[in-house]
Amino acid sequence: MNTRREFIKKSAIGAAGITLAGMGMPVNSYARIMGANDRINVAIIGLGRRLGAFTEPIAMKSANVQLLYLCDVMERLRGRAAQRFANHIDYQVKLENNIKKVLNDPDVDAIFNATPDHWHAPGAIMGVQAGKHVYVEKPGSHNALEGELLATAYTRYGKVIQLGNQQRSAKESIDIVKRIHNGVIGTPYKATSFYINNRGETPVATPAPVPDGLDWELWQGPAPRQEYKHDTWDYHWHWYGWTYGTGEMGNNAIHELDIARWALQVEHPERVAVEADKRHFLDDGWTIYDTMKATYFYPGNKVIEWDGKSRNGYNTYGSGRGNIIFGSEGTVFVNRNGYKLFDRDGNLVENKMADSGDDGTALGGGGSMDTKHVINFFNAIRGKEELNSPIDEMMKSTHMCHLANLSCRLKKDLIIDPNTGKTTDPEANRLWGREYESGWEPKV
Repeated sequence: MNTRREFIKKSAIGAAGITLAGMGMPVNSYARIMGANDRINVAIIGLGRRLGAFTEPIAMKSANVQLLYLCDVMERLRGRAAQRFANHIDYQVKLENNIKKVLNDPDVDAIFNATPDHWHAPGAIMGVQAGKHVYVEKPGSHNALEGELLATAYTRYGKVIQLGNQQRSAKESIDIVKRIHNGVIGTPYKATSFYINNRGETPVATPAPVPDGLDWELWQGPAPRQEYKHDTWDYHWHWYGWTYGTGEMGNNAIHELDIARWALQVEHPERVAVEADKRHFLDDGWTIYDTMKATYFYPGNKVIEWDGKSRNGYNTYGSGRGNIIFGSEGTVFVNRNGYKLFDRDGNLVENKMADSGDDGTALGGGGSMDTKHVINFFNAIRGKEELNSPIDEMMKSTHMCHLANLSCRLKKDLIIDPNTGKTTDPEANRLWGREYESGWEPKV
């Protein structure tokens, strides 16, 4: 006999077919449907700074979600997360060290992958292969090849994969991008994306004992094994070379570049040009660029510029992050708080800005956009909404970050096939993927 959940899934697929086709969802999306009122059992993998993004939507009674696991390779983060959720839910949650044990539990329907960058694509692929829906934090992949693998996994395994670029679920951003597409500023031709922060000195990465409670072996996961160095596991992996992180491009540029690409309706660039270097605290532990200017040239004479200053807090654009979209008949300033619309003479026509604080650059998560984005993930699993950030589309934005990083590392422009996003440059292709610890290679 079918279980209740299996019965609801099959019934929903049969009943929803016409509606889903009208929404433009592909046939293989039918396999993703749960019952519209079915409870979704979830697990959070990675309990660091993004934990706050998931607390409210999981705890909401209307979400009809059960949190089964809190999983992290650092013991104290598991305990801290359990205390946090104890203030929001009235049931016990299992604390787990190993993602593989979570994925082996057939009761888990979906996972939140909030691990470091080198775990994003391998963890997400492991998730869908285990039959789970996946919400994976940005950037979603550590390198260009992983982005291709993740997009393939999305199609092959028939599970929902949402990227954690939450501005795609912001009402004001959705509204103004739609209006841009409908001609409110004429023909959009250029976007300037930016991120400004005043990050301080970073400790030099020196050999050190593994911190108490940390499973360093599992933290490294897919990455080739190295001895532990001071403070690597706790955020500074972003700046300690390319083994685990993707620099500020994967850390923050992904958010802004995605909005720019969305507004201009472009796919892949024809050429990428980058000027980048380490400009601040030259003797500290930060080993990659902290300042970058990148320019993406697209078919149709469209351009996206990136201005990233990680350690110089000069308020260049009046906001810590955001986009300026230029069109033949006007301009739009848009960030996480809303937008301002200007005519071609520079006069303010419309102001839809709210002082929500979502445009800030402080570490952490939690807020209305995060909640909307997570609820969209749940509703997509149930077949009630289309995903706002489906991974096959979002990997085109993440790919912009990888291309800029490649251009920076190679110190030369890259010529790209705008139909595929690939390059014939042999040096770039040698860095297209990465080396993996034996047995950890992601396979689709």
